Amino acid sequence: MSIKNILCAILVLFVLTGCNREWFTTHSGNMPTNDRIEKLQFGQTQKEVISLLGTPSNVVSLDRDTWIYMSAEVERIAFFKPKEVSRDVLLIKFSDYKVTEIKRMTEKDGEKIIVSTDKTETLGHNPGFFAKFFGGSKTFSPIAPGAGM
Repeated sequence: MSIKNILCAILVLFVLTGCNREWFTTHSGNMPTNDRIEKLQFGQTQKEVISLLGTPSNVVSLDRDTWIYMSAEVERIAFFKPKEVSRDVLLIKFSDYKVTEIKRMTEKDGEKIIVSTDKTETLGHNPGFFAKFFGGSKTFSPIAPGAGM
């Protein structure tokens, strides 16, 4: 074989391996294994659930009695928009620190969630022109307090 054929074969090999989608698949989340989830029972305490499944991916901030374990697989190819390949969600609800509801969902069960980019205005944090540009000037002191002249 000539060097030209070897270089051509190496180039074809690089092009073909570049098309492999496994290199661009990312896994995120901490979904417990199925055998651990099967051991989950109603009436177990939060401590028992943590020792069995580990720390949840998320605890709902407005309802501390709802825990979410989840994992997702996202496929990214070059500069194209990422595509969610699979999603697995385990929702556990507690009442009086004991399991009352266990719900398992996949991407087929859920709706597409669109993240909002809107901003929420907070009261009292909208300074006027002079406060914005000259408000800090009253706190400036070139001489440290207590330094004798």
